[in-house]
Amino acid sequence: MTPALRGTLLVVVAVGIFALMDTIAKYLARSYPVPGVVWARYAANLLILLAFLAVRGDLKRLRTARPGLQVTRGLLLAGATLLYFTSLTVLPLAEAAAIGFVMPLFLALLAVPMLNERIDGARLAAVLLGLAGALIIVRPGAAAFTPYALLPIGMALCNALYLILTRKIAGVEHPLTSLAWGAIVGAVLFSFVLPFAWVTPTDPRHWVLFAVIGLLASVGHFVLIRAYDYASATGLAPFFYTQLVWVTLLGWLVFGDFPDGWSLLGMGIIVASGLYLAGRQRLTVHKA
Repeated sequence: MTPALRGTLLVVVAVGIFALMDTIAKYLARSYPVPGVVWARYAANLLILLAFLAVRGDLKRLRTARPGLQVTRGLLLAGATLLYFTSLTVLPLAEAAAIGFVMPLFLALLAVPMLNERIDGARLAAVLLGLAGALIIVRPGAAAFTPYALLPIGMALCNALYLILTRKIAGVEHPLTSLAWGAIVGAVLFSFVLPFAWVTPTDPRHWVLFAVIGLLASVGHFVLIRAYDYASATGLAPFFYTQLVWVTLLGWLVFGDFPDGWSLLGMGIIVASGLYLAGRQRLTVHKA
């Protein structure tokens, strides 16, 4: 198996893990306050990371040279999770995930002022086309429209800003440091609201699910990091869209939801625009 193929398979597995985490979060959010579910995701994630670092004798990775940027990254990631999990209380998995995939489009726009990157007319057209795809799914003004459909767009914006800050500290901070600080900030932040947003599970299976979402977050991020050991970011970018296959399948199997024709059209437009942007980025890298 070539390194590129190994990296591709790891990305497909990683996004499948994240899709399963989102499915469990949607299931739990039907019975428990969303901030409590988010807290469980970060608290379990943090405990697993601390245990992993302790076993490796690598707790020094908790020290950061950029505390301000790390805290800001953590707040953006926590905000993105809260917005997305809240949207899942109303939206089907596939539609919420598809709207959230406007993130690369926001990233392309925000990289211009924040990373001094350039965007040509073709890329701008792809960004606008992707946003149009999101609007087709959201359908503002339609009878079926719900304000919850705007939450994945907010999540995408938070994630784009999070990734820009991640780029700024790349090469300065170890990936495990950044991973740990994301968990630390999320766990601490939602611990403050936990007394007002916690309902103690009476079903033992729900305790297991609360722990599992943190485990899935940890494993998913670890698998994703390993994928980048084998292949480039531009080479792997298109395969993130396989998450739409996972969430469509899980949404249908677990909740009986399947996207309608308009949603499928919007998904296709978002995927096409995102793949075009990834292709343009790969071309730019090869020319550099």
